[in-house]
Amino acid sequence: MVGQNFAGNIIVNLANLPDFLRSPILKKRMVEFFTLSEPEREEVINNALEAGPTIPFPNFSKLFKTWLKILTTLSEEQREGLFSAYIFEVARSPQKLITFNLDGILEIFLTLEENEREILASTIRKIINNLDEEGKRRILIIVPENAKKHLKF
Repeated sequence: MVGQNFAGNIIVNLANLPDFLRSPILKKRMVEFFTLSEPEREEVINNALEAGPTIPFPNFSKLFKTWLKILTTLSEEQREGLFSAYIFEVARSPQKLITFNLDGILEIFLTLEENEREILASTIRKIINNLDEEGKRRILIIVPENAKKHLKF
């Protein structure tokens, strides 16, 4: 991508904020995502996938947990829209996910309440199951076995 990674910079800054500031700002940004054009959404997703692995994991984990918790409060349609954007991009370019600490991400997911985990897992299963066979294969090949177990794949 040409130009500055504004979405990536926002992500890095959000990761460094205390919880009481991070949550409302992140939720506002997540809801704003749906007002963007398709090319802008793709840019945000790609910038986030690029920025994520550059954030020290303790900060990333706080940000990611906040993101997951906010997702559980959104409508199914919004949750599916956000997850779909990430899953479709990773299905196109699986290498974008390889640089993430996937075991650490699973551990963050497992710290959520059981009902929150099920809300998220249900949405993820629905999206992945609706992918074409090649997209589904590309996603499932990079998802660790332990994560597949928790997502019920």
